[in-house]
Amino acid sequence: MTQAASTATTSHADASGGAPREPWYKVLYIQVLIAIVLGVAVGYLYPEFGKSLKWLGDAFVALIKMMIAPIIFCTIVHGIASIGDLKKVGRVGLKALIYFEVVSTLALLIGIVVGEVIQPGAGFHADPSKLDASKVAGYAQKAAADSTVAHIMALIPKSFFDAFATGDLLQVLLISILTGVVVTGMGQKAEGIAHAIDMAGQVFFRIIGLIVKLAPIGAFGAMAFTIGEYGIQKVVDLAWLVGTFYVTSALFVIVVLGSIARVAGFSIFRFLAYIKDELLIVLGTSSSETVLPHMMTKMRRLGASDSVVGLVIPTGYSFNLDGTNIYMTLATLFLAQAVGADLSVGQYATIILVAMLTSKGASGVTGAGFITLAATLAAIPNNPVPVAAMTLVLGIDKFMSECRAITNLIGNGVACVVVSRWEGELDTAKLNQVMAHPVSIGTDISDHSPEPMETDRVHDGTGPGTKAAAAE
Repeated sequence: MTQAASTATTSHADASGGAPREPWYKVLYIQVLIAIVLGVAVGYLYPEFGKSLKWLGDAFVALIKMMIAPIIFCTIVHGIASIGDLKKVGRVGLKALIYFEVVSTLALLIGIVVGEVIQPGAGFHADPSKLDASKVAGYAQKAAADSTVAHIMALIPKSFFDAFATGDLLQVLLISILTGVVVTGMGQKAEGIAHAIDMAGQVFFRIIGLIVKLAPIGAFGAMAFTIGEYGIQKVVDLAWLVGTFYVTSALFVIVVLGSIARVAGFSIFRFLAYIKDELLIVLGTSSSETVLPHMMTKMRRLGASDSVVGLVIPTGYSFNLDGTNIYMTLATLFLAQAVGADLSVGQYATIILVAMLTSKGASGVTGAGFITLAATLAAIPNNPVPVAAMTLVLGIDKFMSECRAITNLIGNGVACVVVSRWEGELDTAKLNQVMAHPVSIGTDISDHSPEPMETDRVHDGTGPGTKAAAAE
């Protein structure tokens, strides 16, 4: 009788053209969305209690971050070793960096153009001498230590394992690339090492699959704290700047990234629907690092090759920060207008150049964008905008950090598909299939860890990518 019921259920699923639909309350993005709404309500109605829930969001982010470094290491090392051709590794890396710089520069320029046209800080008439600089002293001190030499030295960890202990993405990237290059150079003698690293990566992905189930709790705690600590009134007070930034970021995603996506052969709107789970988690936690493993998995399922995913996504978290770039130039102009400073062409050029450098350190961590903003202000010739002016946006930075992280995430996903297509390693049949019927991976990514790389990957829809899609 049980067997018959099982057969009937299976037949019903097959007749409907797929697996049985998951109950709505078990879908990750719905759980996170409900948690965000509840968090806002709790923070607004019971602000003190909301503040006390901060640890829930911090704990979730900490759980995710503890797995980021080993996942990046295993993915990059295995990806480079699987390619087996260091020239190809260099070619993919160069294409990614070229793309990152072009699109990031566009984001910086868009922030300046919008700031000049909208003039969000005009009429603010803030007196720099009356601003409390102590509130941003910590950010200013960190920004003061930010320089070209400091950036270069920051790439080098104190030891091989120190990078994993601190979780510095740039240091982990350096160690991962060096290890991957050495393992590749050892040839067949290192096959066992490459296999062991691949197996370790799959273990880490399974751990992440368990942790992500806690995303609704983390989002609830983080949102309750944000509203309880800063209050919705803070957003209302500076709604013009917040609204300008959100609209600018949305237009950047739809127009700029949308145009790039169309050239690459997919719709940006379908892509957003495909990664809706990740977007809501980032909205709740204000950190794009919380979904890094998810994004790598989803990019593979979308048809991007393992080698490109393993290099582009982790690197993009440090070098392709479109949302942070828009924020830095737009916020800089807002503060300049607020204190009545007129910027020259040379000062505009300095803002762009400095922002291009300082943004490379903002790797998706909450508050990193605020530190880079301080560094940018401090580097403008003649200091027309005092760092103390940042107190004007201190209260609402948390609300804008969510938009920064979401825009960064979308930009990295688009970059991965574009570079994969540029390299000729995009399974277009799989891309079209997934875009036509985007399916959420839910809370379990344990079965979607990196598949063994096949260097003779086929791209006509009959290769391994199609088999994977059929299996899903």
